[in-house]
Amino acid sequence: MINRWDPSHLGRIDRLASIDDDARVLEVGCGQGHLTKALANRGLDILGVDANPRAAEVAGTDLVSHMRAEALEFDDETFDVILSVHAIEHIPALEEALAEMARVLKPGGTAVHIYPAEPIKGLYAIPTSIILHGTPFKAREVHCHKLWPSKLRGLMEPLGMTQTATEFSLLMSPQFASVFEKTG
Repeated sequence: MINRWDPSHLGRIDRLASIDDDARVLEVGCGQGHLTKALANRGLDILGVDANPRAAEVAGTDLVSHMRAEALEFDDETFDVILSVHAIEHIPALEEALAEMARVLKPGGTAVHIYPAEPIKGLYAIPTSIILHGTPFKAREVHCHKLWPSKLRGLMEPLGMTQTATEFSLLMSPQFASVFEKTG
């Protein structure tokens, strides 16, 4: 819940994903729902989910629900677009979460994942570790995974997901964006 709103993610998503006005969108790991609310203000049909039990309470919108990424409570092929901004590196059961995201994505749908480009797992989670745990030494518990585009592609391809774009950015901190399309 300590995530900060970075409006540059909205521009990045606009650039990487064509989201039709009638698309159903799911943001996984939405935290306080900043991006969810920004996209809803554009008129999109969007829901945000977060593993924090207080997510809906602190978001201040009925568009955010408490839900774990590895147990999404939606029917198969419900969403046209799935967004995950600085969330997948925090999910211990990452493979199960990615499988769930692929399950609820419609064929031809798009998934956009934005995640840190860390040279060492947890390096960019040190400030969060200090806030949450009072020590920098639990940063690897905050960021459970060190990811890069080819590693994520290797996790996604067996789920019927094809990588269509990848991007590296040095904005606020080094980060990757990977875009996938559900092919089958």
